[in-house]
Amino acid sequence: MQERKRVVIIGGGITGLTAAYYLTKQSHNIDVTLIEATDRLGGKIDTLKKDGFTIERGPDSFLERKVDAKQLVQDLGLDDELVRNATGQAFILSQDRLHPIPKGSKMGIPLEWKPFLRSSLFSIRGKVAAFNDLIIGRSEENGDQSVGHFFRRRLGNQVVDRLIHPLISGIYAGDIDYLSLNATFPHFKEVEANHKSLIKGLRESDNQTNKKNQQGQFMTLKSGLQTIVNQIKAELPQESINLNQRVTHIEKKNDSYTVHIEHQNEPIEADDIIMTTPHRVTEKIFSQYDFIHDFSDAKSTSVANVALAFEKDAIDNLPHGTGFVVSRKEQYRITACTWTHKKWPHTTPEGHILVRAYVGKPGDEEVLEKSNEEIEQIVLKDLQTIMEINKPPLFKVVSRWHNAMPQYTVGHLDRLETLENKLAEHLPNVYVAGASYRGVGLPDCIKQAKSVVQQIKQKMN
Repeated sequence: MQERKRVVIIGGGITGLTAAYYLTKQSHNIDVTLIEATDRLGGKIDTLKKDGFTIERGPDSFLERKVDAKQLVQDLGLDDELVRNATGQAFILSQDRLHPIPKGSKMGIPLEWKPFLRSSLFSIRGKVAAFNDLIIGRSEENGDQSVGHFFRRRLGNQVVDRLIHPLISGIYAGDIDYLSLNATFPHFKEVEANHKSLIKGLRESDNQTNKKNQQGQFMTLKSGLQTIVNQIKAELPQESINLNQRVTHIEKKNDSYTVHIEHQNEPIEADDIIMTTPHRVTEKIFSQYDFIHDFSDAKSTSVANVALAFEKDAIDNLPHGTGFVVSRKEQYRITACTWTHKKWPHTTPEGHILVRAYVGKPGDEEVLEKSNEEIEQIVLKDLQTIMEINKPPLFKVVSRWHNAMPQYTVGHLDRLETLENKLAEHLPNVYVAGASYRGVGLPDCIKQAKSVVQQIKQKMN
């Protein structure tokens, strides 16, 4: 009879939950223990229902083309809950006005010249600089480089600062002049290598792709992303879930591990450990191993968002679109804003408006230390630059996420490879997965969890 394997998962966010779900469902010879330091599961996923509104305090959706999140929803039997975002014009806030993102641009790269040349977002000099991409050829740099350096060389500073940077910051909440190209957008490097021009290469790939022009690229659940968390919890053995338990350290003993938990005399024994905590937490738990500390050279960014609910007549000149991001080097404290009632109509009762604004960025993280009222006033002041708000919000929901966005600085993948090699050498059967490593979005975290599950299963065969 095959001996049962004991797997301990540290961290109850989407990565840990996914690992626990697939381990439990796909193998009958594994005992899973999930340990979470707080009193709730889900990590950054946190859906609030209030007065008929559905408010996501963390992520609000996932990218459909990254298939792992949608697959998890389907595996959980939640297909009927899936809903796609409504499409509409998106804007850049720059110089106290909203500029439509030029039609035909991809991550800020202009693939259609007429809309780009007509755009009010760029000066003539900025538009001319973008033509540089067509003539300079491929880069001679073989190693990693920053996203900012790569795009500035090809398209000029103005396109980067006013369009590409705010779009990418909406994903990574960091400074693209330090962000690793290999770890975040390796596809663009491949396009440059194969076509000598981003514009030419992306045009060609777009022409070869059967695009769903009228469909949104993002999906969520009608009842909120928290439904995924709740469904996984319901399908796991309840004795496998341990809340309000903080792991202090883990000891290696021959071929197994002993997990020590704060205020508990009895540790937990494990054959395999999946660390889904932020890397800074993992560092503390394995502090006796020097190589653990060598991985990250940048702290994570802290961010916050504010959901504001209004009556429909509270805002007179709400633009026709789904939201905007803020150009770099502007004086605004907000970094982006979604008109949630337009992008996700199911979230908002008839006759109302739901706005979600974001604050916090490198150099302005102290905004998170302000009171809810102060943050609300900061957001309203910035929003009133571009729209007339003549009634106070019905309510606000302020959500703070401290050290929530890990920064993949240049050399990230090399450091990650070194970390994983050292783990295999010194701490076999200890795995790391989650937003600190191979992608910050829900599909990326889910994919990492599934990869670790496969590694564990293969070792059992």
